[in-house]
Amino acid sequence: MRVISGEWRGRKLIAPKNDATRPTADRTRETLFSMLTSRVGSFEGLVVADLFAGSGALGIEALSRGAEQCLFAEQDRDALTALRTNLQGLDAAARADIRAGSVMSLGPAKRSHDLLLIDAPYDTGAGSVALDKLRRLGWVGPDSLISIETAHGETVDVAGFAIDAERKVGKAKLTLLRPV
Repeated sequence: MRVISGEWRGRKLIAPKNDATRPTADRTRETLFSMLTSRVGSFEGLVVADLFAGSGALGIEALSRGAEQCLFAEQDRDALTALRTNLQGLDAAARADIRAGSVMSLGPAKRSHDLLLIDAPYDTGAGSVALDKLRRLGWVGPDSLISIETAHGETVDVAGFAIDAERKVGKAKLTLLRPV
């Protein structure tokens, strides 16, 4: 796994040592960030949340491209170790807020986030459930953009959101949503 673009382009990232997480493939990440870039333009100054973060590859990619800050939420111990190692190796800890615990245990947001990257376990519906809760807790603003990665056959349907785009890449489906 490598950072695709930006300040840390080409830098290696480590994955968790166990099978509890499923790192987003480089090709899928590249497609996702191409989709996001065509909508947000620059990542400069964006406040991002990488939810179900795993190794942190999605949030780190956003930081590498200029995001101001990224909150990483992850509950798996091995994934947290990989995430912390990746952030330290890039000297990115000052721009990161790591929340060790379930995405569902996050409380009210201090401010809304510009971009939410949700990569929940496939075939669970957890991404949609989390997004619904986070919207009610102020994590989503009127101009927020949300990405949910799911398995091919999963449907993303969250009240209060419209699908902006969908793409299938390998075993993954990327869905971009906006609040309505």
